Order: sequence, then structure tokens, then C-alpha cells
Amino acid sequence: MQITINKPGVLSTVQDMGRWEYLSQAVPISGPMDSLSARIANIALGNNKDAPIIEFTYSVAEFNVDAPVLIAYAGEGAVLKCGNKLLPPNRPLFIPGGQTITLQNNGNGSRTYLAIAGGFDVPVILGSCSTYLPATIGGMDGRALRAGDVLKGKDIFTALNQVLIAHLSGDVIAFRKWSVSKQALGLNHTNTIRVISGPESSWFDQASVNTLFNTAFTISLQSNRMGYRLEGPKMQRINSSELLSTAVTMGTIQVTGIGDLILLMADCQTTGGYPRIAQVASVDLPLCGQLKPSDQIFFKEISRAEAEMLYIEQEQNLQKAKAALNARFL
Repeated sequence: MQITINKPGVLSTVQDMGRWEYLSQAVPISGPMDSLSARIANIALGNNKDAPIIEFTYSVAEFNVDAPVLIAYAGEGAVLKCGNKLLPPNRPLFIPGGQTITLQNNGNGSRTYLAIAGGFDVPVILGSCSTYLPATIGGMDGRALRAGDVLKGKDIFTALNQVLIAHLSGDVIAFRKWSVSKQALGLNHTNTIRVISGPESSWFDQASVNTLFNTAFTISLQSNRMGYRLEGPKMQRINSSELLSTAVTMGTIQVTGIGDLILLMADCQTTGGYPRIAQVASVDLPLCGQLKPSDQIFFKEISRAEAEMLYIEQEQNLQKAKAALNARFL
């Protein structure tokens, strides 16, 4: 199984679930901006959770299917088409060799994830295949994909990979009517992001805290995989203490020295010196991963306990989806 990139689009990289073992050496986690969509694409194929996928940012990308492939895609950045034929998301798709697949704008989000049966075959660097562009490690030589890049699938298949290939292989594009439902996994497209109070939230006056939870903030053009700068009212500090660099992660909301908000994302640093006013609940990080410049968002405060229960519920639903596919085909 193999594809060739014709048009890489705005930014396309190989990612897996991230580089978690080197945080103490200041190596960022990276991984997908929308981990739920990446996992759905892999689940639909019966891949292992960490199978490398391609993250496409926006649309205007295109690739050739060099040999018959079994793929799946998920995410709100684009829809896949072969000629005039729409390829439905969130399910396995068999594509005969010699086809050209294009990504066309969806408009509901910014990122789309392409999985191939077995996962893309790229080197493991520091325990992960994820591309981290600032350090040029992971993925395809640590860089974004380019026109002409050839990406091969691994030759080792799971039992479900093999069954799906046997069910769908043929001379024409084939897929089933069923899909992995993102809504059933507890995430609906919304502009309200749930957060818990940050360690330094008491450093800001009550008016600022009220503003944080009652005012829309806009994703700035100064945004990338490292973080989003948010446009909106400035936060006013009542504690002028200097904060020693301390732990941050994807979803940490920092306040700069001039009162602006920064929402850290997948490629963020491991420590920072700005006060942390809030932390996005893990269950809503995928929503953040689909945001784009000019999008408006609201923050809603929830308790730590509620955030934990929402995360557990989503993980349980993911396991149910995997079990349902195994029960159907194995």
C-alpha cells in the first residue's frame, strides 16, 4: 500500500499520538491537533492506537493511490473526493490503484486525518513518529510533506485490517454504510470550550475572570501548532509576582505580560513563565484542534471532577466503538 503526494496543501505532516517520554528533556509532545479525529480514522481501519497518520491542514491537497489501499479519514478540515465521487468519512475505504484523491474544503474545521491500514511506515524518533517542525524530527525527515513524497504503509496488519481488506478489495472504490460516529463519542461541533481553573487564576481581578467566561475571544492570525493567540479583552493582574518557569501542556491558557491570552497547542513548549489562568478540559482539546483564524470561542468553567468524568466517558465510548467493530468482523 502506497500513496504519492501531488499537492501537500498548506501544512501536511505525519503524526502519531505524540512523544510523551522526553518531557523532562524539554522535548514537546507534538502529535495530532485533533487527537479524537486521528483515533477515529485508525479505529475505523482496526489500526493500533499509535499508528502514524497524516494531518492535513485545510484542503487544496491531493495524492495519488499508487497501489490498492485501504484508508480512512476523519476531521472537519476537508472532504475527500475521487473525481466527482464523494468518499464518506469515519469508515474504511478501499481505493484501487491508479486513482487520484483530492481534499476539498469542508468549512467546519481546519484539519483532516488520513489513516492507512497498518499505519504509514516512517522512522520512530525518540519513541514517536510525530513530526516536530522546529527541531526537524519525526515524520518525513522532520519536515512538512512535499509534492513527490512517497508514503508507504506498513506490511504488518492487524486481524481487523486483514478482514476489512478481504471484504472490500476489488476493482472499484468500496466502502460500507456504517461509520464511527463522532457525536456518539460525546463531542459535538460547538464554539464553547470547557475549562478548569488554572493554578494562577487568583492572580487576576474578578472582572477579568468574569470576562473570561462571558466574552467571545477570536483566534488570531498569529496562531500555529504551537499555540493560538486570542483577540479579546485584556486580563488585569492583581498579583505582580514573577512566576518561575513551570509545567504547561496542550490546552494551557496563559496570560502574557500585556494581558493577552495564549492557548497552547500540540507543539507547545514543556514549561513557561506566564501565569496559567485556565486549562482546557481534555475532552474538548479536539475542538480546539479544529479552530482556525477568525473563529470565535467562549470558555465555560467546569470542575476538575467533571472534566475527569467527561474524559473517562469519552475513553469508554472509544473502547466500545473498537469492540463493536471487532465483534462485527472477527
